Amino acid sequence: MKVLVVGSGGREHALSWKIAQSNLAEKVFVAPGNAGTALEEKCENVDINANDFDSLISFAKNEKIDLTVVGPEDPLAKGIVDEFEKNGLKIFGPKKDAAMIEASKAFAKEIMFSAGIPTAEYKEFSEFDAAKKYVEEKGAPIVVKADGLAAGKGVTVAKTIEEAISALKEIFIDKVFGKSGEKVVIEEFLEGEEASYLAFTDGKHVLPLVSSQDHKPVYDNDEGPNTGGMGAYSPAPVVTDEIFSFTTENIAKPLINELNKRGIVYKGIIYAGLMITQDGPKVLEFNCRFGDPETQPVLYKMRSDIIPIILSAVDGNLSSVNVEWYDDATICVVLASGGYPKSYKKGYEITGIEDAEKLENIKVFHAGTKLENNKVLTNGGRVLGVTCRAKDLKTAIDNVYKAVEKIHFKDMHFRKDIGAKALRRLS
Repeated sequence: MKVLVVGSGGREHALSWKIAQSNLAEKVFVAPGNAGTALEEKCENVDINANDFDSLISFAKNEKIDLTVVGPEDPLAKGIVDEFEKNGLKIFGPKKDAAMIEASKAFAKEIMFSAGIPTAEYKEFSEFDAAKKYVEEKGAPIVVKADGLAAGKGVTVAKTIEEAISALKEIFIDKVFGKSGEKVVIEEFLEGEEASYLAFTDGKHVLPLVSSQDHKPVYDNDEGPNTGGMGAYSPAPVVTDEIFSFTTENIAKPLINELNKRGIVYKGIIYAGLMITQDGPKVLEFNCRFGDPETQPVLYKMRSDIIPIILSAVDGNLSSVNVEWYDDATICVVLASGGYPKSYKKGYEITGIEDAEKLENIKVFHAGTKLENNKVLTNGGRVLGVTCRAKDLKTAIDNVYKAVEKIHFKDMHFRKDIGAKALRRLS
């Protein structure tokens, strides 16, 4: 089979790497890809932007691509699956109407309330003054979310009223998120520990993956502004077997059923960002694709061939599929550009990746990188995802940070406490 992976981040490198391991994969094209996908066996980068649907469709037809896998949310929300299917091309991911669960926070909340899915109380606003008044009435802590897509940066967990109003000003007055900030969802603050739940779905059945936990704030101890994710590990001990099955039965399946009732068939990956509260799991957000950086440790833990699973989801026959996993724990630590998630510089040379990968069960997934004159350079905010598999989480944490020590680029920043919450829980 020839496979096309759309996107350029760490998630797409992990997907390309996992797909390329399959005996079914003859060749994996990645559009536009990064330095990591360029260097991966059986993979080849194609210089086409993830949102350039016409060029992607022409390429898929000319190269006789058998399957396209979409990584990022933006092309999904813009309808890439609809366009590919109109052209008779097989593609994995939700259509535009289904991708609304991520593309609009207000739509997702309305679905959750209709389906009886546990989530935070909320109210939506389309102008500053009314939103400000509501925040002042409710008090803090409180959560402010831009309605549309904002690359993981549109959410402010405000500890004070001033912080919430400042977030509202950024969205409504400074328009930092453009059209994505035309509406705002304000939610009650939920206490607890976050976790990520991922599942394949064919529009009828739900096939869960292993649990994981992302680390959104940029600094240790969950301090500082939210990022797209500074690291993740799998499995997440906070997600007990009971919580896991509750999430499948009371969150994932009701979501699919509610969408079906509205004539929306959801095929692809469901991602539920959960807060594990004293009252059980509640949904913070839904995403319409694999999480990044959760994909890196989750796919590094997957023993099964991923292609038959993806094909079963596309063809609507997931019910007979099982996924096998390594018993080991996995972890990914993101190496970011200094200054991220605000402004940062690009173009610094990265050294030590090969040395890191010489260590046992270490895989370095590239995110914001590019290849220039045979050198790997930084080309984004989140640059690399150093990923490790080991017999237990403690060993995985020790080993991944040994690998991190071998990698260098100017102004490199990373969190030193990825997985620490899990260790405390396990002890």
